[in-house]
Amino acid sequence: MKNLILNIILLISIAMNSQSIDLLNPEKNIGLDNWNIVNDDVMGGISTSYLSVSDGKSLIFNGNLSLENNGGFASSRLRLSKKSLIGVKSFSMKIKGDGNSYKLRLSQDNRRASYSANFKSINDEWIEVNIPIEDFIPTWRGYTYSDYPSIDSERINSLGLQISDKQEGEFKLEIRHIKAIF
Repeated sequence: MKNLILNIILLISIAMNSQSIDLLNPEKNIGLDNWNIVNDDVMGGISTSYLSVSDGKSLIFNGNLSLENNGGFASSRLRLSKKSLIGVKSFSMKIKGDGNSYKLRLSQDNRRASYSANFKSINDEWIEVNIPIEDFIPTWRGYTYSDYPSIDSERINSLGLQISDKQEGEFKLEIRHIKAIF
């Protein structure tokens, strides 16, 4: 019982000391500008993706992932102000998906690799996803680098959503919010 009480006090203390900022919240009109699409057509593929805002105030990332012509990824990226994520501990998202796995990606200025963390959606169900900053691993063109420098939150300049990993076909991911937790 004593350990339970101590754990509850610790969780309350952590919650009270945590701060968050909305990076994306369509209901509050936050984070809807500065997105761009980057698909495998930059390398000859034919995948497509789109961004729109639903009547229910969610950002919709949807399209078709094709493996033809050595393709296999579709992504969207949001430009961020430099130094806006200094000290970030995790990212929280409320999503409704199609059962596919997606990646949350972070890019830094002057680095070739991006940092990716996978998350799984559940078909037609709203879920909360929390991704600690330690879960982001350096990747470049689908390859993972174990000897690459760790992510530096001071240098993060974009956040992205991606579908890849040979998940061919139509996809749809709705996002109610993406928050940075400090």
